[in-house]
Amino acid sequence: MTRILLVPGRGRPKPEHWLRRWADAHPDYRWAPYPPGPPFTLAERVAALHEAVGDAPDPAVLVAHSAGCLTVAAWAARHTGPVRAALLVTPPYLDPTWEPDPNRPPDDSVYGPVPRARLPFRSILVASRTDPYTTFAQFRQYAEDWGAELFDAGDAGHVETASGYGPWPAGELLLARLHRQPD
Repeated sequence: MTRILLVPGRGRPKPEHWLRRWADAHPDYRWAPYPPGPPFTLAERVAALHEAVGDAPDPAVLVAHSAGCLTVAAWAARHTGPVRAALLVTPPYLDPTWEPDPNRPPDDSVYGPVPRARLPFRSILVASRTDPYTTFAQFRQYAEDWGAELFDAGDAGHVETASGYGPWPAGELLLARLHRQPD
């Protein structure tokens, strides 16, 4: 049996957010980790995902939104486990030269190069033409680097509540497609 692990982004998804709706509608879907909200500490998120992946021998399909996609890429660069596929929704672009201001307390510890190695499992990267954090060309580069199929969601903002995404039937179809495809 395939498990679904939901990998949240930086913030806590609102009750209307598609990721939260999927969790509520499917009690067998599991958060990896439960959305703690900011600060986003990549090492902690990767450790929580690794624990969730290793909790059972059954294969997992990862569903990641925003910074959760970076968690998946970082996990895959450091670990292995029974992951069958991933749905990567609007990963934010991080400039590899950006460094936090040493005079301000850090609210996040995600900076520097994002792992760009090919993912060892099938993946679909959902890209928006109007995302405020990533250009379509940057999405395309992530997809190429990670070996992901690129899905053009059109004018979709960041594919979150503020962009009008509560129910997201297209996302459910993409997840179903990952389920149906053989390894």
